[in-house]
Amino acid sequence: MSQRNSKAAKTAARERLREERERQAKRDKVRRQAIVAGSLVAVLAIAGGIGYAVVQNNKPSYWETAKDGKVVAPANTTGTNGTTVVLGKSTAKKTLKLYEDPRCPVCAQFEQTVGSTVKKDFDAGQFKIQFVGGTFLDGDSDKSGKIQIGSRGEGSKNAMSALGAALNVSPEAFLEYKTALYSAKYHPDETDDKFKSDDYLIEVANTVGALKNNTAFQNAVKDGKYDAWALAMSETFNTNKDGVSGTPSLVMDGKKLTGSDGKSAPMTVDEFTTAIDAALKA
Repeated sequence: MSQRNSKAAKTAARERLREERERQAKRDKVRRQAIVAGSLVAVLAIAGGIGYAVVQNNKPSYWETAKDGKVVAPANTTGTNGTTVVLGKSTAKKTLKLYEDPRCPVCAQFEQTVGSTVKKDFDAGQFKIQFVGGTFLDGDSDKSGKIQIGSRGEGSKNAMSALGAALNVSPEAFLEYKTALYSAKYHPDETDDKFKSDDYLIEVANTVGALKNNTAFQNAVKDGKYDAWALAMSETFNTNKDGVSGTPSLVMDGKKLTGSDGKSAPMTVDEFTTAIDAALKA
């Protein structure tokens, strides 16, 4: 091999090595740029996600918005926003105020144990019933009645709205539906917010003759027609002048009806009969 060819070969080898190094350097530069760009996108995505979460958390909840909506009062109601619900025979001289929360487990116990006796006396015309519904078990309000973010559910409000839809059908449908909601079969555990489901509320309603497959009733539940009314009713509970803060509570002529302990609502048929007889005679 000539000296010339040997030098040329070495020069060519060095040139190829230089070109390869330049190509590798370019590849490394592109890779670094891609890593930086990817990291920036990730940071922006995280920041965007945090920003979105903050915005979502600060948005008014549906029920906060509904509180400012127009109240549609169900039929068979009177008073401001239709929050006075008095049912019964016009000849009945006295009125039993019944304070209940749809999710209240003690209300369910009361209805399952004493409810049929209350209904029997009511049907006999011994008294009217004024229903006052609360929704405090949703954890939705403070003493001023202001709805709070981070509540413990919405089933009380949603069930109250559905009760409004039932009341719009008839007082009888309302009372039968209320009984069904409190029944052992359909009333959920206090920690189970099952009443937030419109489908479940309609399932329970289908056990009531006047509500079964009732399209108008079902549409009212699904569309939230009486949602604002439910919140107005809850406000009536919050601002009651009977000193009631828990459920169930029974009041007649401004006085609470209590059981044998002198504090709680009568939770047996005997206790209720004793308390109501005394109240009717007073």
